[in-house]
Amino acid sequence: MPNTRHLLPDFRLYQLMSPSLPIGAFTYSQGLEWAIEKGWVTNQESLQLWLTDVLHHSLVTLELPILSRLYIAYEQNDLPAVTHWNHWLYVNRETKELRLEEQQRGKATARLLAQLGEPFPAHDLTCAEASQLAGFALAANHWGIESAALNAGYLWSWLENATMAGVKLIPLGQSAGQQILLSMSQLLPDALAASQRVQDHEIGSFTPAQAIASSQHETQYTRLYRS
Repeated sequence: MPNTRHLLPDFRLYQLMSPSLPIGAFTYSQGLEWAIEKGWVTNQESLQLWLTDVLHHSLVTLELPILSRLYIAYEQNDLPAVTHWNHWLYVNRETKELRLEEQQRGKATARLLAQLGEPFPAHDLTCAEASQLAGFALAANHWGIESAALNAGYLWSWLENATMAGVKLIPLGQSAGQQILLSMSQLLPDALAASQRVQDHEIGSFTPAQAIASSQHETQYTRLYRS
């Protein structure tokens, strides 16, 4: 009988990235709701362009490099480094809405990990409260999930959540959403590779349209997503 033990970390990765993970990821649009209301994003093509810009100018240059560094920091039990990269992620969130989202998702992830009955050290969980990325890096280390797999899983979960938000808000049919996922998935391998080449001093994001949309989200008359 073949040895299947090496597959177990992948199943834990699926658990972390599942839309059913109770950390509230599906409740945020990251500015997309306002962009749609104002006509910046109106159809399948413009939604894909929006997502492509966020992928190249935020995921590749900010979230994925920091996730990799948080993974190494937890692997080396370097909690000052965890704190440093959590702070760097936070200061690169350009609006109050995005900063609150980071805090809320981080606390929800740390709270969930604490409730799983796994032996996570209390000080590690405390550091993980600052961001969802830190919680994922901590869990991945604990469960033996490789950094590359974690990055790929996180990138896919972002794309799926953002695409489904657009499908709901524009609205689009589910087939259009699947077409976007299929097309965008072809960009992900190069995006993952590019994120590994980002140096410490280059980590940051440049998504001014997203920042403007996020800052205006709370003024919308009606909202489906948290602001």
